[in-house]
Amino acid sequence: MPVPSIRRSNANEHPIREDGDYVLYWMIAFRRTRYNFSLQHAVDLAKQYRKPLVIFEPLRTRYRWASDRLHQFVIEGMRDNAAMLSSKPVTYYPYVEPRPGVGTPLLHRLAARAVTVVTDEYPCFFLPHMITAVKDRLPARLELVDSNGVMPLRQPERTFTVAHSYRRWMQKNILDALCEMPDEDPLKGSRLPRLDRLPTSITKRWPAADIDDLLNGGLASIPIDHDVLPSPTVRGGAKDAAKRLSRFMDHTIDSYSDDRNHPDEHATTGLSPHLHFGHLSAHELVSRIFEHQDWSPDKLSPPNGKNHGFWNVDESSEALLDQVLTWREMGFNLSFREPDQYDKFESLPDWAKKSHQQTMSDPRPETYTAEQLEAAQTGDELWNAAQREIVETGVMHNYMRMLWGKKILQWSPTPQQALRIMIDLNNKYGLDGRDPNSYSGIFWVLGRYDRAWGPKRPIFGSVRYMTSDSARRKLRLKRYLQRHTDSN
Repeated sequence: MPVPSIRRSNANEHPIREDGDYVLYWMIAFRRTRYNFSLQHAVDLAKQYRKPLVIFEPLRTRYRWASDRLHQFVIEGMRDNAAMLSSKPVTYYPYVEPRPGVGTPLLHRLAARAVTVVTDEYPCFFLPHMITAVKDRLPARLELVDSNGVMPLRQPERTFTVAHSYRRWMQKNILDALCEMPDEDPLKGSRLPRLDRLPTSITKRWPAADIDDLLNGGLASIPIDHDVLPSPTVRGGAKDAAKRLSRFMDHTIDSYSDDRNHPDEHATTGLSPHLHFGHLSAHELVSRIFEHQDWSPDKLSPPNGKNHGFWNVDESSEALLDQVLTWREMGFNLSFREPDQYDKFESLPDWAKKSHQQTMSDPRPETYTAEQLEAAQTGDELWNAAQREIVETGVMHNYMRMLWGKKILQWSPTPQQALRIMIDLNNKYGLDGRDPNSYSGIFWVLGRYDRAWGPKRPIFGSVRYMTSDSARRKLRLKRYLQRHTDSN
């Protein structure tokens, strides 16, 4: 089955060049070989034109918050891709830019010999701007493919502002999307012609990444932030994603609903970094949940807009499906439809902006500078533990991230300053930062996707209020605090 047309678009009007040497897949967001509509479409085109397939996976140096942590995570994914593609009839070309701007002409040079260029359509961070910058200058057609989520980006005809309305819309449309899943292995059984080699004029000037060297000290020579160290607990790549997913499905999912909010229990999937960097597909995650529940479409109930009672699976599976198919995809809906607004304070609902305006002058009993917050130097032991967790490991427990944001709002002179601090800390240290879903979480702190709450409170106004004292009463935190307490 071809990739659904709703997931494909042309970024420019250049014609297909049937005399080109190969089909080029520019892999920039969906950095995986499984459940990947972009790769599937590139394979289809290579078959159609009887051309070799070149998979070009680059990593640039000039992106905000570039660090050893983010670079290593991506390069670990390159290592997995290289291994998985070594026995496939494709040419895999990973490239890591050694200095800013060195790799800029490379895509143009590769595209000059291409039948067409296929790339990933990702509606966040610098990727849309990069597509805009190159699309008309590229000497080949540039085709965008959406493999972000189970629902196509272009299917909703409006931007949803609350979960109930999105969920009801999704429930009405999800069955069609589930009938158009990507191939598990787009290259399985493919008999594509082989490319002898890429032109030496390209590979001499831009050598393929020495992945082993880069993962064993080679990052030191690249001008990125070396103070943000690679995560000691989370590896990048499809192999680690598969292990985590299998471990969760085999041992944890049945307790997900009861334990996911308790930091001591490790009851979440831990897969948000792999989803963000495209090492795992939401389609595969959903498919594994369905397999676990022996689910079939005849089990669906009529759409109800609720977070239970639609899928007719157990409570934990229902809760996880809601996270993946409602909350995650709402973030992509907003980022895609409001590309200039998703990370702006002005995108908040009117009631939230009015509330923040009304409380702007409320005295803050305590305030902390951005530097104090980054160093976890507050008087709140629980908040400090959450900040240390993301600084040290690149991840933060889901519930703790909500509390973390609420306290930053409470401690900042203005909500706008709180937003800037949350974005900077989350995107600098979080492996799942710079993502529509993580922006949703940050803006939820300020009122996005929420409703007005009463009674009104100082600083928070009508925005939902959370406290560390309440978290201590409700949550199991002893081991969490022991893990992330300052040892100095």
